[in-house]
Amino acid sequence: MIRVGVLVVSSKIAAGKEEDQGKAGLTALVESIPAVLAAYEVVPDERPVIRGRLVALCDSDEVDVVLTSGGTGVRPTDVVPEVTREVAEKEIPGIGEAMRRESLKKVQTALLSRATAGVRGRTLIVNLPGSPRGARENLAVVLPVLEHTIEKIQGRS
Repeated sequence: MIRVGVLVVSSKIAAGKEEDQGKAGLTALVESIPAVLAAYEVVPDERPVIRGRLVALCDSDEVDVVLTSGGTGVRPTDVVPEVTREVAEKEIPGIGEAMRRESLKKVQTALLSRATAGVRGRTLIVNLPGSPRGARENLAVVLPVLEHTIEKIQGRS
């Protein structure tokens, strides 16, 4: 079974100023893959903190994929794609392109998404939007190739 880590990037949620309204949806989404939720963390929109948690999750050998949620837009604090590129050994731009293409069918602001995906060690990282609906719709784009991608990354046939 696929082991998933979720990293929610939101200073407001991390500080307790806003409720994590996406947790139930993200948890249900992971379980529908089917997969097991191995980690769920909320971090502020701070580059060093995001970087540290991504590295720790990927290098822990406890997750096969890290799904980030939030921080993919154009606000000054939106740095998740940049941090993903910093920690990844390989970028997989086609995943971000496919998610944007599908999202554009539903909402024009998908043009503002800078989400990407990459590989660190034996772990896939996929950036999802912060909105629960957007995260669900974008993950649906990745699901058909998720298991195959993880198998390739981990050297399994």
